[in-house]
Amino acid sequence: MKFTGLIRKFLVAAALAIAPAASFAGVFISVGFAPPALPVYTQPICPGDGYLWNPGYWAYGPEGYYWVPGVWTQPPTVGLLWTPGYWGFSNGLYVFNAGYWGPHVGFYGGINYGFGYTGSGFYGGRWEGGHFAYNTAVLNVNRTVIHNTYVENVHVTNAAYSHTSFNGGTGGVPARPTSQEASYAHENHIPPTAEQQSHVQAAHSNPANFAKANGGHPAMAAIQKPGATNTAVPARGAAPMNARAGGQPANNGRSTGQQASQRQNATAQRPATGAAQTRTGGFGQTAERPAQAQARPQAQQQARPQAQAARPQVQAARPQAAPKAAPKAESHGGEHGHR
Repeated sequence: MKFTGLIRKFLVAAALAIAPAASFAGVFISVGFAPPALPVYTQPICPGDGYLWNPGYWAYGPEGYYWVPGVWTQPPTVGLLWTPGYWGFSNGLYVFNAGYWGPHVGFYGGINYGFGYTGSGFYGGRWEGGHFAYNTAVLNVNRTVIHNTYVENVHVTNAAYSHTSFNGGTGGVPARPTSQEASYAHENHIPPTAEQQSHVQAAHSNPANFAKANGGHPAMAAIQKPGATNTAVPARGAAPMNARAGGQPANNGRSTGQQASQRQNATAQRPATGAAQTRTGGFGQTAERPAQAQARPQAQQQARPQAQAARPQVQAARPQAAPKAAPKAESHGGEHGHR
């Protein structure tokens, strides 16, 4: 069994090593178990005119599935569109079909990646006379900076499988290529750019992106541009990121119970002062809940018994006021990850 496992890891590593060269051709790796469900996240704002959205997806390495954050990238040339890669079940294995650039968006397994990739085709924008026009109904674009925009509501294909990350097999999306999508498969395709390949390699090098570390909820679900980790957007349900650890999860491998206990002890010993906790809303908007206000009840609970013991007469003469409630978080919009 150990020998078989070593051979398997070697084959996977070899496949990953040649992935950039072979990815535009289609299949390059297969796995015996399904990838996790697609996480829900908001889209970072488009960094500039001419950038196209590449949705995030689960890739596979010797250590298991890891998340490749969604990102805005520039196509290799004007007029090309990105067809995302996808996992498909075949002959008892989950096989990855790599993404590519081409004049049309081909079949990507019926996977609803969101942001215009509804499961068939792409509705996030189109090329018009040498420039790309953005559909702001599904893409996060600053219209005061980018003026080539339009609004078109989008219907989601395979809505019942809105978070499913693979095609075919038990629980997979039952989509098949249309005749038009099948014809697009014979067009000239261009592999991912060097920038895209570097983005995938960076995702693999971060242990926090692996499903076994983040439980399927990556803290870096999307970034604005390749390498711009300071613009990271977390998935819904993700553990907070520790900026000092270079984007590693704040729990550092500790269990949820251990993490909660340590947070309680740390709060009791050193109340937070001034930092604000945020919750992601639509298009990256946030609702703030000051950490100082949240820590106040605990500080009062500790300080009050000592004051009562030292000066009971003060309490009798002037009852203490009830502790102030922490301000409620105000939502500024819904998730925009999957439409």
